[in-house]
Amino acid sequence: MANMSLKKLPMPEQDPLVRNKNFEEVALGYTAEMAIEEATRCLNCKNKPCVSGCPVNVKIPDFIAKVAEGKFVEAYEIISETSALPAVCGRVCPQESQCEGKCIRGIKGEPVAIGRLERFVADYVMLNGGAKVTKAEPNGHKVAVLGSGPAGLTAAGDLARMGYDVTIFEAFHKAGGVLVYGIPQFRLPKEIVQKEVDKLIAMGVKVELNVLGGKAITVEELFEMGFESVFVGTGAGLPIFMNIPGESLNGVYSANEFLTRINLMKAYKPEYDTPTKYHKVVAVVGGGNVAMDAARCAKRLGAEVHVIYRRGMEEMPARAEEVHHAQEEEIIFDTLCNPVQVLGDENGNVSGVECIRMQLGEPDERGRRRPIEIPGSNFVLPVDAVIMSLGTSPNPIMKEYTPGLETNKKGCIVANEDGLTSIEGVYAGGDAVTGAATVILAMGAGKTAAAAIHKYLSEK
Repeated sequence: MANMSLKKLPMPEQDPLVRNKNFEEVALGYTAEMAIEEATRCLNCKNKPCVSGCPVNVKIPDFIAKVAEGKFVEAYEIISETSALPAVCGRVCPQESQCEGKCIRGIKGEPVAIGRLERFVADYVMLNGGAKVTKAEPNGHKVAVLGSGPAGLTAAGDLARMGYDVTIFEAFHKAGGVLVYGIPQFRLPKEIVQKEVDKLIAMGVKVELNVLGGKAITVEELFEMGFESVFVGTGAGLPIFMNIPGESLNGVYSANEFLTRINLMKAYKPEYDTPTKYHKVVAVVGGGNVAMDAARCAKRLGAEVHVIYRRGMEEMPARAEEVHHAQEEEIIFDTLCNPVQVLGDENGNVSGVECIRMQLGEPDERGRRRPIEIPGSNFVLPVDAVIMSLGTSPNPIMKEYTPGLETNKKGCIVANEDGLTSIEGVYAGGDAVTGAATVILAMGAGKTAAAAIHKYLSEK
């Protein structure tokens, strides 16, 4: 009989005033007993609306039914039919606007905790020997993947399962893309990402690190090397700034730089000497998930942290859970204000940020109320660091070194619904095409492109 509780089973977490001083994972995960109890809340709906909300179409009711029976390995196998990164998705997907947002149980209560159950299943398998990995029979075709973020890893995994000889080219010294440089350890442990990468390697995928795909090895050169198709999943790592006075001062960071120092380069460890460790009062400009990540990292490094956002709390685009966690961790939210200049001292270091207060006017073309400056409301917030978290765009390197590759005015690669670009045999997906978006949408694009590449090479 279904468990008709209107509430999700809460996820155990570290105490907020303990976790805001460490980089250990905030959410501690379900036990087996808790997972089974939550799984019994699923009604196994005939129409399965949750599946339609998942960009990679995980068979959600099917895997949850196995969890309810205590058959966790079988549940993992069902997830893995369509998802290459279940341990990652269970942690960082915005389930509330995707699968859980479609859950029937959410009409008169809270939806089934699909993400928490996916995380539990993936962690259970990892802790108990890992998933069975088999190499597919080679089909004689070679495919190159540029970038090892969620789009690239998904495309590589799907192609490897179909027998392709796949090589990933990654610019950094570690595979994982935004999963390792952008998302903090306390939300997504890097050991989890590495295990997912290791699984692909066990399937036969080769990973070449420290290779800037598109420049160090061009698309043309890849074809000359015998690759018959190329998937571009190079992400959107070029930061956007406000272009206000003082942005060149010491102590002004893009969120990308700040998070890369913290996450990929382990700046929080005692042996790592970096200026990010010594700031006392930090302002983070922006209201998205990346802003929350930067703010929570700065807090863990010992700073007083202010999030400056030009709209109100209700308009903040970050996940409600991330905002809630940040508030619990004593991060200060200065909403309805916007920086107009960064102030510096005689040594060229940040000494403050001048802001102006805002009020919300009529909705803009996207339906969001437009922020309007209140004349004469300027004030100075004394800080010694400013982190700009205003979004990112694709790096122009791919366009610069790939003749014939069409991009739009935002620098995003133009691709059709299958991921095909303006160059035959070259496909693209994820943030390189859409601009900064979610992990699961990038995975969906990688999956779509892998299927299209298979069709293309099968018909050659």
